[in-house]
Amino acid sequence: QVQLVESGGGLVQPGGSLRLSCVASGSRVIYARSWYRQAPGKQRELVARITSDGADDYNDSVKGRFTISTDHAKNTHYLQMNSLKPEDTAIYFCNVQRAITMENFWGQGTQVTVSS
Repeated sequence: QVQLVESGGGLVQPGGSLRLSCVASGSRVIYARSWYRQAPGKQRELVARITSDGADDYNDSVKGRFTISTDHAKNTHYLQMNSLKPEDTAIYFCNVQRAITMENFWGQGTQVTVSS
C-alpha cells in the first residue's frame, strides 16, 4: 500500500500562485506521479503527470502555467500553479502509480479556490 498526504490548497486571487505537495509513504517503487482535479459537476481530469524517468505531460488548459516536479529523496511530488484562473477552482487529488503492478493510489484531495 501507498499512503499519500496532500497539502497546500487554499483560496487565492486570480493571477496568484499556489504550490501543492504530496508526500508518499509505504513504497518508493513508483512509476508515475500525477495530479488530477475535479470541479463541481464535472468529471475528474488529469492535470499533470511525471514518470520516473522525468517525462512529463500536462492538460492543455494548464500548459505554461503549472509545473509538476518530484523530490525523490523526500518521496514527494509538487504542483506549482501560477497565473491561476477561476476555472482552476477544483478539488485537487494527487495520484501515484506503483511500478510493476501499476496499482493506483490516491490522496484525500485538497481544495483550490480561485476567486476575487
